[in-house]
Amino acid sequence: MFKKTLTAVVATSALMTAGLALADKPGAGWITIEKAIETAKSKGYTEVWKIEADDNGYWEGEGKKADGVAYEFRIDGQSGNVLRDQKD
Repeated sequence: MFKKTLTAVVATSALMTAGLALADKPGAGWITIEKAIETAKSKGYTEVWKIEADDNGYWEGEGKKADGVAYEFRIDGQSGNVLRDQKD
């Protein structure tokens, strides 16, 4: 009984992890993650501690600007334009 339960838990975890990994990948024609970070830094970010591809077509990230305040940003995955830049 324990072995069957353990097997079911492991299988479920593997499937959930695979689904999450596939949901947040850059699409075809997107700018690179390095270019997205470079764009954020050109908008005043001194530190970027989180950035990930969102399945809605943009890079979403968080970081800090020179004022020491945490901000969040969205960068269009294809054009590289900043869509949002606001305090976190």
